[in-house]
Amino acid sequence: MVEPVSPLGAAWKPGSYANAAGVTGVALSETRPGSIVQAAAWRGEEKALIAAIGKVSGLALADGAGAGVFKDNKAAFGFAPGRFLVVDQKEGLGDTLAAAVKAETGTVTDLSHGRTAIRIAGARAEWVLAKFFAIDFSLTAFPVGAGRSTAHHDIFALIQRTGPEQFDLYVFRSFARAFWSALCHASEEVGYEIS
Repeated sequence: MVEPVSPLGAAWKPGSYANAAGVTGVALSETRPGSIVQAAAWRGEEKALIAAIGKVSGLALADGAGAGVFKDNKAAFGFAPGRFLVVDQKEGLGDTLAAAVKAETGTVTDLSHGRTAIRIAGARAEWVLAKFFAIDFSLTAFPVGAGRSTAHHDIFALIQRTGPEQFDLYVFRSFARAFWSALCHASEEVGYEIS
């Protein structure tokens, strides 16, 4: 297996960066999943695609706007009508899912080498993310498993809530270093750790 090189490069500086009060309110990390796959259904084939995702991943994905699930280091969520992001720590999900999705159902695109996965966790995660995106990050409006697609300036981001105080963000690899640096800067107010 080839070890992928992180696009964060010199911007990746593990350590603790407490705020002026000596507090670290969030933890930042790069999760490096083995597979990041986009699946898109043709009109009217959404349920068939959801069934294929469930068969391959073992995730019971609900049919609804932004619905998603995060379980056992696997994730799936809808981010647009008929479009889903499916993530697994194992490699090869793209090929497996492509084999399970019929041509008349939809398409599967492996994005594993084109996206960077960044995790923000902690009691102040919602606060930091709200600096970037005009989204209600409260637990009632954005429950665990749910996903959203949005952008910060021109950096497109897919966001999934993977815990009560945890979010995974998927950004284009080419923008990952700039977004990471901005995220660190935005976290200075609440203090942060990189691990």
